[in-house]
Amino acid sequence: MTPRDVVMLSTADWKDRYWTNKQHTASRLGARGFRVLYVESVGIRRPGLNALDLGRMAARLRSGLAPIREVAENVWVLSPLTIPLGHRYALVGEFNRWQLQSRILRWLRRRGGARPLLWTYHPYMMPLVAALDPAALVYHSVDDLGAIPGVDHDAYDRAEAQLLARADHVFVTSRALYDRCAPISGERTRYFGNVADIGHFARAREPGPLPPDLAAIPSPRMIYVGALSDFKIDFGLIGQVAAARPDWHLVFIGDEREGQHSEEIAALKQRPNVHFIGWRAYAELPGYLRGCEVALLPQLINDYTRAMFPMKFFEYLAAGLSVVATPLPALAECAGLHRIASGAEAFTAEIQAALDAGRRPLPLDHPALRANTWDARLDAMLAVIGDQAAGGTAVGSGTSG
Repeated sequence: MTPRDVVMLSTADWKDRYWTNKQHTASRLGARGFRVLYVESVGIRRPGLNALDLGRMAARLRSGLAPIREVAENVWVLSPLTIPLGHRYALVGEFNRWQLQSRILRWLRRRGGARPLLWTYHPYMMPLVAALDPAALVYHSVDDLGAIPGVDHDAYDRAEAQLLARADHVFVTSRALYDRCAPISGERTRYFGNVADIGHFARAREPGPLPPDLAAIPSPRMIYVGALSDFKIDFGLIGQVAAARPDWHLVFIGDEREGQHSEEIAALKQRPNVHFIGWRAYAELPGYLRGCEVALLPQLINDYTRAMFPMKFFEYLAAGLSVVATPLPALAECAGLHRIASGAEAFTAEIQAALDAGRRPLPLDHPALRANTWDARLDAMLAVIGDQAAGGTAVGSGTSG
């Protein structure tokens, strides 16, 4: 039987503007009656002594003084009290680990919890395994975090190898991550690609008014939704497409990642047919997608994105849009569901082909959409965990090869 108490170690704060796999999984576990302690990021990047990082460390220290609080049905958030420079000084790092462990144990004791399900999105947590003695340890690998700029790649690899050797279950969201993890974790590895809130984004198919700022932009409109990270998005390609087709309007919903000041984005903002309208709340996104003809995934192909399965892929399809993407390895198995192009000329041609074809929404009862909802994915993962906990053979919709 799967434990009812879950300690989830995240790499994203609960209130982050862009909800990720972590918050969606935690909220849905809570809705099913699990008691989830969502532990916010402890920081995987070694901070520098610059104004931005010092500000982050001060903010983390302030948030760490807040008590554990319930933020959703059966979901509590713990902001770790992280004293700055724990990466540099062993005693400081040890204190940070001790206080985090103590707070988790107190939360479990107050609820009569014994051995929780420990569900982690990063490998910097092995000391907690001995302290919590979890009924099961799940490593949910959703990105190659070691490839993020500023992360100590060698240190990350060593920590991840220790976790892979110990974890009872390893869930990965791309084939590249499977190939990275399976040599160590073997048959304990399951591939579960990212999914979407299909019902939420399907509202874009319904008639309704457009947001005024979008309605003011001429059509045809192509859209990208998400954080504007210069190590993920090929802004150079976007510039070439915008130059080649001044009659098209490229719309970006999102903001730059913290500390980023992209010259390429600054140049794009000078183009009359490229529109950066900023972050918009999750509830508003279907309205923006409703007013666009084509959805874009103009990702750079690098060490990080080769292991990335963009959550927005199924969100776009649920909204009824055609999708044009650069050749992301994780989407190769979905080739029949979207258009793929490498280089600005081919990318432009595929957008034109999508416009010429007109709106042809993937039916909502299509197997690709029915199988890739959050509830379907959680059902499959809990089946794997529950079968193991019961002493049976793990089965589920995920694959091990």
